[in-house]
Amino acid sequence: MSVKSRTEALERAGLVHPRPDAVTAELFCSANPFFLAADKVQVKYEMLRAVVVDEATVVAAAQAHGYSRAELYLVQAAFAERGMAGLVDGRRGRKGLRDAPRERSGAELAREVESRFGVSLHRRTAERARRA
Repeated sequence: MSVKSRTEALERAGLVHPRPDAVTAELFCSANPFFLAADKVQVKYEMLRAVVVDEATVVAAAQAHGYSRAELYLVQAAFAERGMAGLVDGRRGRKGLRDAPRERSGAELAREVESRFGVSLHRRTAERARRA
């Protein structure tokens, strides 16, 4: 499968990484066409692997794969809960932090994330994620 046809398939499936240009991890910068920065699921998997296998810090792994620390924790929780299926975004139209009503405080959002995903976020992190 060519990079072009693979990218087109990812686009049709809604699985294109939102910031492929921000992916700086060595695997994705190599000449190996297997690793494609536009492949959101592959990037998420390699980000988690970098933390667990390569013992990269959460911050370094997230940055190298074009995600924030908070996003990495959410991906980690989804993977722990649902395995590989957790790396695929939920159904389209599902509400997330970005769609949270403006009247809800960052502290409320952080508590909801913790109760739902078991991930502790600072209220400012939740507020930044909502603005992103």
